[in-house]
Amino acid sequence: MTADHHPAGSSGGQVQAHLFLLAGHRAGGSHAEALADAHRFGLAAEAAGYAGVWIAEHHFISYGVCPSATAFAAHLLGATRRIAVGTAACVLSVRHPVGLAEEAVLLDELSGGRFRLGVARGGPWVDVEVFGTGEDRYTHGMADAVEILLRWLSGAATVAGNPRFPFRPVQVVPRPRRPVPTWVAATSPATVDLAARHGLPLLLGLHADLDEKRSLLARYGRVAAAHGHDSSQVPHGSVHLAHVEDTDTAAVRAVRDELPGLLAGTREYVRLDGGRAGPPDVDAYVRRLVAAHPVGSPHRCRAAVSAAAALPGVRHLLFLVEATGDRATTLRTIERFSGEVLHGR
Repeated sequence: MTADHHPAGSSGGQVQAHLFLLAGHRAGGSHAEALADAHRFGLAAEAAGYAGVWIAEHHFISYGVCPSATAFAAHLLGATRRIAVGTAACVLSVRHPVGLAEEAVLLDELSGGRFRLGVARGGPWVDVEVFGTGEDRYTHGMADAVEILLRWLSGAATVAGNPRFPFRPVQVVPRPRRPVPTWVAATSPATVDLAARHGLPLLLGLHADLDEKRSLLARYGRVAAAHGHDSSQVPHGSVHLAHVEDTDTAAVRAVRDELPGLLAGTREYVRLDGGRAGPPDVDAYVRRLVAAHPVGSPHRCRAAVSAAAALPGVRHLLFLVEATGDRATTLRTIERFSGEVLHGR
C-alpha cells in the first residue's frame, strides 16, 4: 500500500489509498458544519499521506449534502498541494455532459493534473424531475452522455452532438492538453458493460462485498477484451468502510451504534415511482458492512485492506471514514488508519 502519487492510468505499482467523503449531515448539526468537516477531512488526508480524496454528490437528502462534487473538488484542490481530488461521482442523469466536461478540463488545468473525474448514472430519484432531464434520460441516456463526455475530453478541436444531445459543431475551449482521468461508478452489469466498452475504469461501491466485486471485475474483463481493451491496464477503484480502534469489539460497537444515523438519510430519496428508498433493515445492512470491510483493530483492518487490494485490477482503495459522525473521531481515524493500518507503524 502506498500514498505516493502515480499517474491515474498507471497499471503497475502498489495500490493507492484515498478517502471517500460523503459530507453527511447528522442530527444536532448543520449542513454547513457537514461541509466544513468534509473539507477539514480532506486537508487531514493530505497531511496523513493519502494519495487522494473523493467527494460524493447528492441532491435533496441528508445522507450527503454536497450537491456539486466538482465545486467541492475545486475548493479542496485550491487548498491542497499534493493530493488528487476526485468526484465519486457526478450524476450524469442530471448534468449536461458538455458542461461537466468543460468543468473537468478547467479543474485539470488549474490543478496541474490533480483532478479525477468520476461519473455515475444516479438513481430513479426526483432529481431528474427537478432538473428537467426526465425519466428517459435516467433509464436510457447514460451511454449517450458518456459518448459526448469522452469526445469532449479526447483533445479534439471541435465536437458535435449526437441524437440525444443534438448541437452543431463547437470549439472545445479550454481544450484539454492531457487526458483527464475518468472513472465510472457501477453497481449494475449494464453500467459495467458500458465502462468496459470504452475501457474506462470502474468505481465499485460500498454495498458490494469482495465476491460481488470480483464478479463485476471479471465481467468487465470479458467485455473489455471483446472491444479490444487490455483490462490489465485499467486502474479500477473500490470503496470501503474503514474504522479502527484498539480492539475489534470497540470498533464494531462504534460503527453499529453510529452508522445507522447516517444511513437513515438514504430513506430521504424520493423515487419517481413512489416506492420506498434505502435499505429495508438498516441495522442488518450495517452488520453486513462491518463484516465485509476494514472495521476493527489494526490487525483486522490490515488483513481486510490486503484482501481488498488483491481485487484484480483495483489500483485505488477509497476509504469511508465518517462512520461515527464525530469530527474528532473521524480525524483520529484518518491518522490512525494511515499510520497503523496502511503503513503498519
